[in-house]
Amino acid sequence: MQPDLVLFTGDFGNENLELVQDVAALNFPKAVILGNHDSWSTQQFSSKKKDRVQLQLECLGQEHVGYKRLDFPLLKLSIVGGRPFSCGGQQIFRKRLLSARYGIQDMEGSAKRIYEAALGTPEDHLVILLAHNGSTGLGSELNDICGKDWVFGGGDHGDPDLAQAISHLKETTNVSIPLLVFGHMHKELAHGNGLRKMIVVGADDIIYLNGAIVPRVKRSTNETSLHASNSDGTYRAFTLVEILSGQVNKISESWVSVVGNETTLEEEHILFKSNGQSSC
Repeated sequence: MQPDLVLFTGDFGNENLELVQDVAALNFPKAVILGNHDSWSTQQFSSKKKDRVQLQLECLGQEHVGYKRLDFPLLKLSIVGGRPFSCGGQQIFRKRLLSARYGIQDMEGSAKRIYEAALGTPEDHLVILLAHNGSTGLGSELNDICGKDWVFGGGDHGDPDLAQAISHLKETTNVSIPLLVFGHMHKELAHGNGLRKMIVVGADDIIYLNGAIVPRVKRSTNETSLHASNSDGTYRAFTLVEILSGQVNKISESWVSVVGNETTLEEEHILFKSNGQSSC
C-alpha cells in the first residue's frame, strides 16, 4: 500500500546528486529537507557554474521545504521546514549558503524564518515540522534524542532556532503541531554505548520523532531476514506514522525485506500509541 505522504530528513550522501535526483523523481507526495552531508564540500555557491548543492535544490524544487510551507489539502496537512544543512548545536553550519539563498545571518533570523513559514497555514490543517536535526530542550544525556554521544558527559545538540520558532508559534498562534520529524542523530551511539531514544512526547504535547536509523539499508542475510534468502535482497528501515482524525495514532519502526519486486514486512517495533504508551 502506498503511503499518503513521505518525508525525507536529508543526508542522502556527501552531495549525492544522483540519489537526490532519484528521490525527486519518485511519483508520490513527499517533502524533503537537505542535511549537512548534502552540503558536505560546498561552503559557498559557485558563481561560475552550478555546484552540486544548487543542483540538488533545483531538482527538488518546491518539495524542498527549507524555511517554507508545503500544503497537502487532500490530507489537511502542511509541512513546515526547518533550517537546511543543519549540523546541530549552537553554531550555524554552512552560513554562507544560508545567507546567499535565504538571507540568514544568525539563529534569531533563522527562527524568525521558520516561524513565518508556518503563518498562514490553513485553519483546518495540522502542521508537521520537518527538520534535519531536532530542537534543543529534549535532554542532554548522551542517549537522549539530541544528546551528544561522541563526547564525555553528553550535552544538548539540538537546534536552538527550531526550539525558539516552536515556542513562538505556541505562544502567538493557534497552529496545531502534533509532530516534529527529523534525522541526523544516529540511533546507534558512538563508541558502542548502546541506542538512542528515538521518540519524545514533549511538555508542549508535540511528538519529537527521530528517524535516523543508520544504515537504513542492509544486505539480507539469514540472520536479518526470514524470507529474503536471495543474496541480492535488502533489508530496509522505515519509520511509519499513522494519523487518524487529526491525531497521531501510532508510530512504528518497520523493517522490510526487498527481493526483486517482492516485499515482506519482517519486523515492526511500536514506538508510540495514542493511549499514551511510548518506548524508545
